[in-house]
Amino acid sequence: MPIIAAYMVPHPPMIVPEVGRGREKQVEATKAAYLHVAEEIAALKPETILISSPHATMYADYFHISPGQSAEGSFARFHAPKVRFNEAYDEALVQAIQRQAEEQGLPAGTMGQREPALDHGTLVPLYFIRQKYAGFRLVRIGLSGLPLEDHYRLGQTIQKAVQETGRRVVFVASGDLSHKLQEYGPYGFSPDGPKYDERVMDVCGRAAFGELFDFDESFCERAAECGHRSFVIMAGAFDGLAVEAELLSHEDVTGVGYGICAFHPRGEDDSRRFLEARQRAEEKRLAEQHAACDPFVQLAWQSVESYVRQRRIMELPEGLPKELTDRRAGAFVSIHKQGRLRGCIGTIAPAQDSLAEEIIRNAVSAAANDPRFDPIRPEELPWLEIKVDVLGEPEDIASEAELDVKRYGVIVSRGFRRGLLLPDLDGVDTVRQQVAIARQKAGIGAQEKVKLQRFEVVRHT
Repeated sequence: MPIIAAYMVPHPPMIVPEVGRGREKQVEATKAAYLHVAEEIAALKPETILISSPHATMYADYFHISPGQSAEGSFARFHAPKVRFNEAYDEALVQAIQRQAEEQGLPAGTMGQREPALDHGTLVPLYFIRQKYAGFRLVRIGLSGLPLEDHYRLGQTIQKAVQETGRRVVFVASGDLSHKLQEYGPYGFSPDGPKYDERVMDVCGRAAFGELFDFDESFCERAAECGHRSFVIMAGAFDGLAVEAELLSHEDVTGVGYGICAFHPRGEDDSRRFLEARQRAEEKRLAEQHAACDPFVQLAWQSVESYVRQRRIMELPEGLPKELTDRRAGAFVSIHKQGRLRGCIGTIAPAQDSLAEEIIRNAVSAAANDPRFDPIRPEELPWLEIKVDVLGEPEDIASEAELDVKRYGVIVSRGFRRGLLLPDLDGVDTVRQQVAIARQKAGIGAQEKVKLQRFEVVRHT
């Protein structure tokens, strides 16, 4: 049996009258839609309600499922301690999700619980549902810092676990939309805030779940969205199913977006296997990109593949351009997977006999020896993007005024401590940021005097 329905809902504590104390009247449309959702759930009579919440325990590389027999929670931190819930967990379904995740190699389970109390991303939906329906157990799942594709896979895993147990399950994807919709709001305004809300409500209103992958992470960050990963997990739980969507409400009067949609499955539909389609398209794009890259990146690719597949450092190939064989220079090799850094290692000054050997060695180090990441596995190779930055000679400068975050990289030194940051990096928009990060990498305090150097790079993609 598939999941019988799903709902995309927000979680503003102020919508609870005991918390809002009149302010909830600002969002009457959201409240009315919430009550409609609660009535629908009561009519469906699910045995279990699964809530994915951005405010449950969250890890960078692991999906936490709340363990145990039950959990309590209240709105005490929002000055309404008498609004309390004690919920029994569906332990059998939790165990089934864990088993399915393990089979799929997905990092998900009940380890590492930090806060057993129910979070407000769970409590707000429960507040409305409990007004209409009582006959269910709960499963509570947190989000992670993993890519959107892994959140979709978690949804697929949940779907399989639901089918395994035969439970009647309703999925509640808890999450606010943008927090930057109005200047008067608590988080201010960003032009990307209203754009995010418009896009996500359109996508969810059409149940066009494949388009949830197209929201760039930097765009989501600028919009300060809350629930996108929650919605993607829900989408994965409907993988391969036709879905009827109903847009119930959308409000932004507080500076935060609140959207409610209802989703009901309508039978199998192989055209709606969105992750498979995305994987095929991404494999094709990356293969074309790989084939078109210049000799510098081709060499880095060969080095990474050789080491990851055969655990050996490749020999210097014949027929390389002289600019690779007759020149010495420092070089950085950066590896990304699905838009996220997967490894980056480089040398400020040349350590090998040629630039080609520099790239070969640094590519291996980026793939296998970056202490921030596990070594790259063979199955990851089709999803990688590689860049090579060749460094020019560093030159001493007198102050930060001689830096340009887009044009120059920076080296900060104090004694034997030295930190480097490349130019034109995503998320590094000012010289102050650039120098601060380089100081941090070197373990140099903000008030310590440093030697500054700048350098230019030639970036190969």
